[in-house]
Amino acid sequence: MSATDHSPAAGVLLLCRAEPDRVRPSAQLLREPLLLAPAGEEWTVLVPGEDAWHAEGASPAALTAEWAHALTVAEPWPAVGLWWDAEGAGFVVATGFRRTVGYTWLADGSPLGEESAMTALRARLGLDPVLDAEAFDRLTLPDSDADAAARVLGLVAVLARAGLHLPPGLTPGTGAAGLRAAADAAPEAEPVEWPGWRTMVRDGLDASERGPLGRWVRGPRARALGAAEVLAGVSLWALGRRGGRRGLRTAGAVLVADGALTLAYDVWRSRER
Repeated sequence: MSATDHSPAAGVLLLCRAEPDRVRPSAQLLREPLLLAPAGEEWTVLVPGEDAWHAEGASPAALTAEWAHALTVAEPWPAVGLWWDAEGAGFVVATGFRRTVGYTWLADGSPLGEESAMTALRARLGLDPVLDAEAFDRLTLPDSDADAAARVLGLVAVLARAGLHLPPGLTPGTGAAGLRAAADAAPEAEPVEWPGWRTMVRDGLDASERGPLGRWVRGPRARALGAAEVLAGVSLWALGRRGGRRGLRTAGAVLVADGALTLAYDVWRSRER
């Protein structure tokens, strides 16, 4: 089978260890047709559209690794990508700038990977170092009764111990069309669409302002802080000029610039509303 000759039974699921609101901005940056749905406490599942992973020259395994890495490159939470097709199945796990690792089973369930990938999966998800490690180890042993899809189902069962609960119908081994239909029917499922850079930047600023330091970014406290920086900066600059001290002048200029930017940002955001 060629890299682009995907069988009807091929599919991809992206599991993110974070709530949907935290996953949505990263998912939008993929600029792919996706459906997003809650998948248990602090879990979100993303289902790519059937056309999203028919890229020329790319296999489901490679695209899954690419998407998982892109989802987490600027995030603190990990993502697990599951993939399967006529030739086998497997997973990848990605976290931030750490190396994305994966594991593959052939169609008959024969393991084809390094146990270090299982170790990385357990560690990055914060799973039990004893009980869950034993369950993962069993997935790397020969088993004539378990094909590739059964192996991935076993992996999902282990992740369920960490709170993962996939919506009905999102079952490894199901084809892309079936996955999409099941995701459409899932409670609280929503399409993820690219909103454009302007909206993305605005949403990012909104998120920053809602954060723990938001009151110092915009609003009365931010304006007071900006004004104080400007006044302090002017005083330092004047003192440095009289005393011929370049360091004080530089520090004063920096404070003035930072305070002015804080004030200008508050005015700009107020006009944006």
